[in-house]
Amino acid sequence: MGHLPKLIEDLALILVAGAITTLIFKRIKQPLVLGYIIAGFLVGPFFSLTPTVADTANVKTLAEIGVIFLLFSLGLEFSFKKLMRVGGSASITAFVEIIFITTTGYFVGQWMGWSTMDSLFLGGMLASSSTTIIIRAFDELGVKTKQYARIVFGVLVVEDIVVILLMVLLSTVAVTKQFEGSEMLFTVVKLLFFLILWFIAGIFLLPTFLKRAKALIDEETLLIISIGLCLGMVVVATQVGFSAELGAFIMGSIMAETTSAEKVEHLIKPVKDLFGAVFFVSVGMLIDPQTIMEYKWPVLLVTVLTLFGKFFSTTLGALLSGQPLKQSVQVGMSMAQIGEFAFIIATLGLTLGVTSDFLFPVAVGASAITTFTTPYMIKFSGPFHDFIVKMLPAKWVRALNNYSSSTQNIQAESNWKVVMKSYLNIAITNGIVLLALMLLSLKFLVPFLNENVEGSILASIIGLVISLGLGAPFLWALMAKRPANLAYKELWLDKQYSRGPLLALEIFRNVIGVLLIGFWVDRLFSTKVAILVAVPVTIVVLILFSKRIQKFYQRLEGRFISNLNAREAAAEEETASKRFNPQSDLSPWDAHMVDLEVKQQAEYAGKTLVELAWREKYGINIAYIKRGDKLIYAPGRNNKLLPFDHVGILSTDDQMQVFKPIFDATEDIQLEENNIEDVILQRIVVDEHNKLKGLTIRDSGIRERTNGLIVGIERKEDRILNPNSTTVFEWGDIVWIVGERKKIQKLNEA
Repeated sequence: MGHLPKLIEDLALILVAGAITTLIFKRIKQPLVLGYIIAGFLVGPFFSLTPTVADTANVKTLAEIGVIFLLFSLGLEFSFKKLMRVGGSASITAFVEIIFITTTGYFVGQWMGWSTMDSLFLGGMLASSSTTIIIRAFDELGVKTKQYARIVFGVLVVEDIVVILLMVLLSTVAVTKQFEGSEMLFTVVKLLFFLILWFIAGIFLLPTFLKRAKALIDEETLLIISIGLCLGMVVVATQVGFSAELGAFIMGSIMAETTSAEKVEHLIKPVKDLFGAVFFVSVGMLIDPQTIMEYKWPVLLVTVLTLFGKFFSTTLGALLSGQPLKQSVQVGMSMAQIGEFAFIIATLGLTLGVTSDFLFPVAVGASAITTFTTPYMIKFSGPFHDFIVKMLPAKWVRALNNYSSSTQNIQAESNWKVVMKSYLNIAITNGIVLLALMLLSLKFLVPFLNENVEGSILASIIGLVISLGLGAPFLWALMAKRPANLAYKELWLDKQYSRGPLLALEIFRNVIGVLLIGFWVDRLFSTKVAILVAVPVTIVVLILFSKRIQKFYQRLEGRFISNLNAREAAAEEETASKRFNPQSDLSPWDAHMVDLEVKQQAEYAGKTLVELAWREKYGINIAYIKRGDKLIYAPGRNNKLLPFDHVGILSTDDQMQVFKPIFDATEDIQLEENNIEDVILQRIVVDEHNKLKGLTIRDSGIRERTNGLIVGIERKEDRILNPNSTTVFEWGDIVWIVGERKKIQKLNEA
């Protein structure tokens, strides 16, 4: 009989134990993560009644792979556009909470006599809440659609990003063994540089590659390519001094912007689930009951800190961001638990050998307790708010409500703010690309030329021509590209007040460009040659070929923007393609009758058949409507569909495949399919651009142009709630609209 490697035996034991515990935890409706951790404890070295894992070293390797795929999957679910849509309220809430809880966690660790590294990692472990547990609790309690839930989801997005950065900083501190401000600042700058560089390069190259190779890529190939890119970025990240987890997350975030994101997420899920299970089981293997009992008071203290510290800091952050008291309390009580990232950070500390063994059981114990308390915290957040209102002085409650109302009075963005954002965007993106080209030139190109070209001067000239040739489009953009928006044009036409500062900005960025060229050339030649010859020649060449360089840059920029928006464009195209084409050649004898029941929450309930226009859109015909004992044959255009009606649909199989999801969609489902994040409350200011002055709400056409509803108008000191359609707009009115994000933004830019 052949010898079976211990790793296979251990893997079988881990997966069988994980399967059994997950079945049990699903039955009792508890998070699967806790089930995996208990499975790990059962097969670990501290529990003797069941078989024990033998080859722990290989299991640790598999667990590290699990962390990589967990972070890669998190990146796939994340989107930089999604981060931009989080908004100020969630961002302020998240940062207040993270700063407070990490700082408090560190000082609590110091107070308990822990080492500096143990205290730092404790603060990092407390920084994130559990997305999985919160979503499960929201679903069970039916509060997912409430206003405060959107703030919670936004905070979770910001938390994920900040905790990724914390992991990098903690790794740096662990390696350098020191906590210096200058060292940390350099790490943050270096991190931001590589993040933006990888994002720009990834968005420019990856979607183009996937698009051109689409005919050659099937599911198996796409899976291999995705895993290869993930592990490749892991290697790159570790080579430049960052963690493997950061590399996996970044590649997932880049893949999230491609048209293949959903497919990759679907393909990678089984791989993530497999290795993720191994990781969480390996976490459970580290649990020592004796250690937990020995450190029962630290476990209890960390649990109390999590429950009350996170509640207090998140509530405070929500209040500072302008949320009402009740909503702030609900957000705070929803976030009071330790997330899955705590296990990853604790594992990181053990892997680096900088934290004590007891820190892990403390984290697991506190996480288990807060997991069970989360649903109750969310459920009783409303009554607890009522209790707080009774306890607080009435003037305090009024002051909080007045503060919340005042922060909602958002004024229009000034033209200067828009223009400065555009200049900053141009400077950062092109500056980072230029610095990357400079580093590649000096570290790889120049040494290669010095080895293979005779004469150092000739090698330097060739290196300068190649590197500046590659960098010319980005140099032109840094020095000459102007913001392409209406705000810049308005400021430029204002000769008396605005043109002077704009010219100063233009001069300043040209000076920056010249200094950058000078520094670049100085690395290849002497300072005298650089100042007298190379820099002037380079500037003259850029001026002579500026039009060609500009055209080339515009093509590059167009490709980048096209790739960045490819996923949204593909989604819109797919939605349009599902609509019925009346010119298509259909065979009437392929049609058949299907009886469907109108759901109680159907979004089309109460609408007439002419309003629905299903025949025109999808090609189906309604043969009858059965309402109780009443049967309506061949219903007319003015007949309505009501909940629980039975409808006879005459259609082909292909038509029914497209139409069935539309018929089954309820109001909540439809919102999710259309991306609820795109439905926003936004304001516009009545000015000379949108030309709304003097028009009534009905005549303005805002409802039709934005798919929206005007819910309020602020006019000087007055507030008009739910204004009448005959209300006339006046100069300076702040108009609040609920509708589609893009259409409102277009109206704002009109």
